[in-house]
Amino acid sequence: MNSLAKFGPELRRRRLAAGMTLDGLAARVHYSKGQLSKVETGRQQATPELARLCDGAVGAGGELAALVPYGPGVPRPSRRLVMAAGAASALALGVPLAGAAEAVPHAGPTGAGGRTDPTAMTYAAGTVDPAAMADAVGGPLLDGVRALFGEFRRLGQTAPATLVLPSLAAQARTLPSLARTSGSRTAQGLYVLASRYAEFTGWMAQESGDDGSALAWTDAAVRLAAAAGDRDLAAYALVRRGLITLYGGDAKATVELVQGAQAGRLPARVRGLAAQREAQGHALGGDRDACLRALDRARTLLDRAATAGPDGLPVVGTTHVGDPVSMTTGWCLLDLGLPRQAAEALDREVALIPEHALRTRVRYGARRALAHAVAGEVDHACAIALPLLAGGEALASATIRVDLHRLSRVLARHHRNAAVRALSPQLTAALHDTVHPAVVREAVPHV
Repeated sequence: MNSLAKFGPELRRRRLAAGMTLDGLAARVHYSKGQLSKVETGRQQATPELARLCDGAVGAGGELAALVPYGPGVPRPSRRLVMAAGAASALALGVPLAGAAEAVPHAGPTGAGGRTDPTAMTYAAGTVDPAAMADAVGGPLLDGVRALFGEFRRLGQTAPATLVLPSLAAQARTLPSLARTSGSRTAQGLYVLASRYAEFTGWMAQESGDDGSALAWTDAAVRLAAAAGDRDLAAYALVRRGLITLYGGDAKATVELVQGAQAGRLPARVRGLAAQREAQGHALGGDRDACLRALDRARTLLDRAATAGPDGLPVVGTTHVGDPVSMTTGWCLLDLGLPRQAAEALDREVALIPEHALRTRVRYGARRALAHAVAGEVDHACAIALPLLAGGEALASATIRVDLHRLSRVLARHHRNAAVRALSPQLTAALHDTVHPAVVREAVPHV
């Protein structure tokens, strides 16, 4: 008997052991008694969403949810590709990465998956004098490049990623060339800034729906940082790759990737962000205890971390969420099958996001609407989603669309509801506003 076939009998066994009737379970997960009966008797297959809710309702600790594999229905790169790319970062850090013994991409003209490396160039050891690092970011040129990066980050909050991507990628390509013609101290600062541009280009590529390019740009960012003596970005690259596996529904790969980014010698901010991603991976796998432990570690590390990078360099990770750990806790509670608690946490944290951070507001707002919908608060979920959809459509975000797809599936169970009928045209339009692949490919240089 496969795991899907085992789910119904196991749900019934655990429900009875918890002293819960079908009516009681239906009231907690907001599915009909008849539908739950069909699932228990094998006449209907459980969805991942239902499996998680039932797991949370009967306190199965993830074992019940694990019988119904999760998948958001969005094409993602293979697990082997992401893990192999992650192994390159782990190798740079000198730490082992579980599950990545297969193919580590060589440092040549091509990157992950055979794609052309966006910054295919050789960085010889000793090109830049590491002793000059402390003075690398002085001068008008570096100040201007750093200020421009801040403008790109702001633009990325309000404009579609596909529109930001070409100009951002051009900057990431240009800066290494400029560095090679500069003095050693300026060159070192330019390489560090180029690595931040490349990392952000990878994020915009992922938002545009091109995970392969996102991996290639992340690899380029690691090499650019290494050219300036900065090995820490290799750790953050594991956190970025963990986001790809998280949205791909691979809990195990997410945890494996980010555990390599939590060595004690790394900056507290990188380790804290890695612990947050690990918590999300554990939540996706239904392991509540491991999730909460990782969140506790993230809280300790991020409270200790500096709020700005060295010498004013841009920090890695989000800068628009006031309390990242509390926001991530709300995110995780939904995947753990606890939507009401998730909604309460997300209500508090989303209210604190600055108005100008549109992409961040839509991302967590969509998650908040989903939490309320899964908790059975359909009218309220629709009221939250309605003002977000214009922004979500304009941003054309592949990652935001994952939660909008889930929201659409939940609301489809309530198709007679007036608020759902009113929201349906806008939600359908947002989900069908797809990114044209050629637009993304233009931003990935072939050199």
